[in-house]
Amino acid sequence: MNSTLPGLVDSHAHLDGKQFSHDLEDVLARAQQAGVDTILTIGCDLKSSRASVDLALRYPNVYASVGIHPHDASTLDQDLLDELERMVDAVDKVVAIGEIGLDFYRDRSPRDIQRDAFRKQVRLARKLGKPVIVHDRDAHEEVLQILREENGAEVGGVLHCFSGDLAMARACVEMGFMISFAGPLTYPKNDALRNIAAELPIDVMLVETDCPYLAPQTWRGKRNEPAYVRATAETLASIKGLSLADVARTTSLNAFRLFGIGQVDQSTRIAYVIRNSLYLNVTNRCTNQCTFCAKFKDFTVKGHQLCLEKEPSSDEVIAAIGDPSRYEEVVFCGYGEPLIRLDLIRKVAGWLKQNGVTVRINTDGQANLVHKRNILPELSGLVDSISVSLNAPNAQQYQEICQSAFGEPGYTALKEFLVEAKQWIPSVTATAVTLPGIDIQACREVAEQLGVDFRERVYNDVG
Repeated sequence: MNSTLPGLVDSHAHLDGKQFSHDLEDVLARAQQAGVDTILTIGCDLKSSRASVDLALRYPNVYASVGIHPHDASTLDQDLLDELERMVDAVDKVVAIGEIGLDFYRDRSPRDIQRDAFRKQVRLARKLGKPVIVHDRDAHEEVLQILREENGAEVGGVLHCFSGDLAMARACVEMGFMISFAGPLTYPKNDALRNIAAELPIDVMLVETDCPYLAPQTWRGKRNEPAYVRATAETLASIKGLSLADVARTTSLNAFRLFGIGQVDQSTRIAYVIRNSLYLNVTNRCTNQCTFCAKFKDFTVKGHQLCLEKEPSSDEVIAAIGDPSRYEEVVFCGYGEPLIRLDLIRKVAGWLKQNGVTVRINTDGQANLVHKRNILPELSGLVDSISVSLNAPNAQQYQEICQSAFGEPGYTALKEFLVEAKQWIPSVTATAVTLPGIDIQACREVAEQLGVDFRERVYNDVG
């Protein structure tokens, strides 16, 4: 296993199948070697649910779910529901109810019976406080309807091996459900699924194998196994413009939040890597209270936990950076306004430039109001580029969205900051987040009037 890669979670496997009966130990060893350190094996009927629980008890890195698949919905009666409940109560490594849902493609159980079994198991999940793992094939609208009517959002869950369209994916996310991608994401003709992955934030995604089925393209037609989830994660990284480590870290955190499984890396609060850049989180204080800021819900960026217990000193920041030559650039950009800590930035940026590193700052552009002077000359020679969050075409809308502590004068100050920055910093960019209601074209025109570059940032995709 590559020790620099955060562990991956295969969030949906069927290890109880006869396909693994002769070499399961080897399969689990290969998973570890590929960086897959946690596996969730799924129950589909009473037999497989019991087998999954047994596997979870035998192997430390294996967890289980229990449930009745729509193919076997006709078997579900009160006695079976009671047995599923007993399994959950008896074993703390049973972390979900599933695989449950609707399958209108094969129709191996009558549809009315499928609906009834699905509803009863969502109710069981709510009773037990466990998330649900949902199978949906050619039944998209009814799956959504039942999840809504049965208040599935109370416990959340995942649409495994997602096969719906973008509208359905967004509807699921709005209910608090995650979207999981399996081997089909890698298939050459599956551009539609890759487009869905491109449009969703990775903070709502899981990766899975659904093994022994649906092997990624490299092994297509052969038995799938947990080690191969890495190929799906690599494809997802390519789609999202992220590194494999970014995807592993984020999807593993998502699995931890949903199921309570796997490990969460909390060591990167100060210096955290995204793609080939190192980001520095030096304060959680900010001059704005932006309505869209993710930190008001969660201090996480691409799987990194950024809630600081205390503000780091410049020496602590330098120690957290380590060897800066490993990165394409180092960016002052955490969950706070970095230029509040101007003295620290000057010291750390000076050290970075001595080491030949490209330095960028992401800012709200109100530092001159904070420090009551023009601070830009103090950044000359230390900072190669600066990105300033414009986010609105006028002061009134800016205040509605960004809620500056300085009121509407904050918007005037940031525009003046953009103009002044051109004298001291080689590359100056105004940015705007694609928040519903923000006129991106109008923001672009403001940037053009100020004579700076412009870049739009995707809403709800931090980092």
